[in-house]
Amino acid sequence: MKAFLSVLAAVSVIALAFWAYRENYATQAALDDVQRLESRIAETREALSVLNAEWAYLNRPDRLGDLAEMNFDRLALLPILPDQFSAVDQVSFPAPPGLLPMSSDPIDVVGPGEP
Repeated sequence: MKAFLSVLAAVSVIALAFWAYRENYATQAALDDVQRLESRIAETREALSVLNAEWAYLNRPDRLGDLAEMNFDRLALLPILPDQFSAVDQVSFPAPPGLLPMSSDPIDVVGPGEP
């Protein structure tokens, strides 16, 4: 019986060592994946900041004004004047979805014959 328990203990130790060995390499592979993803995220953020800077550079008001003047004949653009705008209270906004339109007529909620 003692020999059986010794063999069982040895097999258990070997099985646990094999499991720990595989888990170690799986953990290292996962850490490498995380590092690669973090690197890609950093590169993407840097590219996004460059694109934002380029967008801000290309949309400078003086540049856009010069472009509008250069292409005035082809685009038929007109200058914006203050009298082209209206007050906010003159704009009719759509009702939010799911709401019933307001009515000025009273609604009777008590059925006929009830007080």
